Amino acid sequence: MTSDLIAFPARAASDSSKPVEAGSAIATHREMANAIRFLAIDAIEKANSGHPGMPMGMADVATVLFSDFLKFDPKDPDWPNRDRFVLSAGHGSMLLYALLFLTGYEDVTLDQLKTFRQWGSKTPGHPEYGHTQGVETTTGPLGQGIATAVGMALAERLNNARFGDDFSNHFTYVICGDGCLMEGISHEAISLAGHLGLGRLIVLFDDNEISIDGSTSLACSDDQLARFAASGWSVRRIDGHDPKAIAKALAEERETDRPSLIACRTKIGFGSPARQGTEKAHGAPLGPAEVAATRAALDWPYAPFEIPPAILQAWQTVGKRGHAAHHAWSVRVSRHDGSARARFYEALNGDLSSGYEDAIRAIRASFATERPSVATRQASQQVIDILAESLPNLLGGSADLTHSNLTHAKSQTSLRPGSFHGSYIHYGIREHGMAAAMNGIALHGGLIPYGGTFLTFADYSRPAIRMAALMGLRVIHVMTHDSIGLGEDGPTHQPVEHLASLRAIPNLLVFRPADAVETAEAWDCALRALGQPSVLCLSRQALPTFRSDAKGGNKVACGAYLAVCPEGRRDITLIATGSEVALAMEAARLLAKDGIRAAVVSAPCFELFAKQSDEYRATVLGHCPRIGIEAAVQGDWSRWLGDGGEFIGMTGFGASAPASVLYREFGITPQAIAAAAMRRIHHSRTEGAT
Repeated sequence: MTSDLIAFPARAASDSSKPVEAGSAIATHREMANAIRFLAIDAIEKANSGHPGMPMGMADVATVLFSDFLKFDPKDPDWPNRDRFVLSAGHGSMLLYALLFLTGYEDVTLDQLKTFRQWGSKTPGHPEYGHTQGVETTTGPLGQGIATAVGMALAERLNNARFGDDFSNHFTYVICGDGCLMEGISHEAISLAGHLGLGRLIVLFDDNEISIDGSTSLACSDDQLARFAASGWSVRRIDGHDPKAIAKALAEERETDRPSLIACRTKIGFGSPARQGTEKAHGAPLGPAEVAATRAALDWPYAPFEIPPAILQAWQTVGKRGHAAHHAWSVRVSRHDGSARARFYEALNGDLSSGYEDAIRAIRASFATERPSVATRQASQQVIDILAESLPNLLGGSADLTHSNLTHAKSQTSLRPGSFHGSYIHYGIREHGMAAAMNGIALHGGLIPYGGTFLTFADYSRPAIRMAALMGLRVIHVMTHDSIGLGEDGPTHQPVEHLASLRAIPNLLVFRPADAVETAEAWDCALRALGQPSVLCLSRQALPTFRSDAKGGNKVACGAYLAVCPEGRRDITLIATGSEVALAMEAARLLAKDGIRAAVVSAPCFELFAKQSDEYRATVLGHCPRIGIEAAVQGDWSRWLGDGGEFIGMTGFGASAPASVLYREFGITPQAIAAAAMRRIHHSRTEGAT
């Protein structure tokens, strides 16, 4: 196996006062770890806000990891074959910021540490991807980090299978706490990682037995090592303040073919005489008196934010060591032919392949010509079949609903434990874990992930969807069975509030296509949205294709457009999404019999429509009464309906019955739409007359 591992000097003894040579500087492990502790203490004290306990407790573990094992290059923080480090316990962000400063990341200066948690700072309260160099993922909501790291480790193996050791050959390391492991998502994540055999994933558990309320024994008596072992992990417990034990554990766990848990027994707030080992060290500044006492206890007689030159140089030398590994990797990659390198970098950049444009154009044209009456989930499957052949970096999956979501392309092969030569993942019944893993896959680079479940189960995925929106990740959620139209399964499976709930998340694109052509265009929009996740809300029931011309631009990209435009005057505008567009068109035909000229607007994506110009939106919506139609609760429909508008949809949960019966009983019919239109027109004319 080709390797660009860094050759670090081995630690000779567990004595933390043993000198560690770093170039011309000599610093002990304890001094290097204390530099982390006191940068954290001082920054939190200055901000009068933050969490000192974890950085103080895990400083020894982090020092060994960064100085002896982690492969990184501060001068090029994004080089593809770096190891990934995820601080799942994101409240301890000053641990990471201190390390980034000490090892030489340009973003994180001493002045940035002094502005911890302040407006415009590169050191926010919790690490934020895209905001600070060296932060691999946004963390803070407990459990998200470890679950996202599973996706990163999976992506590394997938890229390795596709491109080989010379291109992808690195580890993913995680620091997590008790809170991460109490969160339910951790079970989904560790189960998936163990099943797949992600041997290059190493989790360092801050096993300090403390949570915010006090001892973890108040709420939890789990044997975490047994729990992880039951999922197929390699597990061990060590003294998290013994550098030799830490180094030995890391070295040995790097050799296993299973994911690893190293439970590091630590003391939260290590070194604080009055707070060490208690919940008081967790989430508040130590205070001037306790800071002084901690300085004395740890023999750190330096002013706030002062790092002695020898210690700083030792850390800077650690930061420089990764450059050699980076260079060695670059040399190896350069020896491959140009086409191999091009494929690798195209995948990393998330580029759509040269054949993509022709493929998406062909499927749109086919739908427009054939005008099939199919469920949009079926149309989506046909799109996926085409995309899988034209986009080699497309990675599919489903949370045990493959044959319902229709997410598996004919050309895709499924991953198996220990074998990563595939492009489809069976995530099992782990919606939340799937969503977080897809975030990690997108963050790692090289693949475009999509995953399927029912729309009603978006609630399970929502925290990870929100994180994707916050980070600006191209992750595609295929969510089928999008309304009461799914029928007999009843209200437990009929999503009524979910569209409104998802639309409330900033930077998330929610698509509800009305026919096969719109489904293809929604996929096109989602794939081009490099800085946004997308949710495709697809029907179980068949819908007629009303678009017969796909030669122009992508209409879904406008968010909403005129599907039916009457000649001459416009009396009413009927605005609908998804399966209700066909109902609106039938209502327009009913109204025409009474001499009422109705425009029909298909609005597959509110978020994209909101980005259009005022002039475009006015042209689409018209200056007349408006009716909104969607088999869901009203949510924020009012912004499109204006004064005097009316909404036809759901006001409560659904019921178990055939879809046609449900639409009739809940009053979502062409006749009800037409009647509402007549009411609004009459009301408008009456008001105009007065």
